[in-house]
Amino acid sequence: MDFQNPDISLLKAKKLFVFDMDGTIYLGGIPFPFAIRFIDRLRAEGKRVLFFTNNASHTTAFYEKKLARLGFSPRADEIMTSGDVTIEFLKRHRAGKSVYLVGTPELVENFREAGIPMLTGDEEKADIVVTSFDTTLTYKKLDDACRLIRGGAEYLSTHPDFNCPTENGFIPDSGAIAALVTASTGKVPTYFGKPYRETVEMICEATGVDAADMCIFGDRLYTDIALGKKFGVTAALVLSGETQPADVEAADEADKPDFVFGSLDDVDRAMFA
Repeated sequence: MDFQNPDISLLKAKKLFVFDMDGTIYLGGIPFPFAIRFIDRLRAEGKRVLFFTNNASHTTAFYEKKLARLGFSPRADEIMTSGDVTIEFLKRHRAGKSVYLVGTPELVENFREAGIPMLTGDEEKADIVVTSFDTTLTYKKLDDACRLIRGGAEYLSTHPDFNCPTENGFIPDSGAIAALVTASTGKVPTYFGKPYRETVEMICEATGVDAADMCIFGDRLYTDIALGKKFGVTAALVLSGETQPADVEAADEADKPDFVFGSLDDVDRAMFA
């Protein structure tokens, strides 16, 4: 299916190139070689790069090591996750509030190191419950989260992704876990990560680049592309992950990406041919 893209000069003029990870530059532990080549060329042209993932099951330190191992040569300040955005929100707007987190031990430790008062889930009350992409999920964690939310805790979620693409197919992600909690409690969380305003604000603050001078590459319409369409960031969809061509065709006009490419290989050829 062919898509009519705007002139490639629109992308060439951008200062900051934001990349989703899963499904965009790699699948699971398998990198896309053309993504490494494209990012190397961007840096050689003096462009800035930021890797942003909604996958909060790991910390930025983990992703720095993973991206280095896969060949992307990242700097620590080139990586950001939805967990980082959630932590920043809690520190700025919910300081001192107790939090029960349904997340990986790695994410729990990240919250704790940020100075957030963490609960075990056995308490009678909590100020806030946060759910995330938890590959160590248990029934007890879900039960504790739902009980605390029913008891009046504010409900937050690090990100809304329903599925995480891997080299072996999709696995349930944060949005799927949140849907279960919502079905049990009737409470819909406040989400962070892409496509929410706090993410764009944090990227602008961390990089000093205005939204109009950025572009984002990603494989999901409802997170990566929606972030751009809502907040003035040029949005380029790649069809190497979750979204299929039919999904683009079915989307409302206002929600369609500014560019559609088969993969970052096509972007590389268009920009550097």
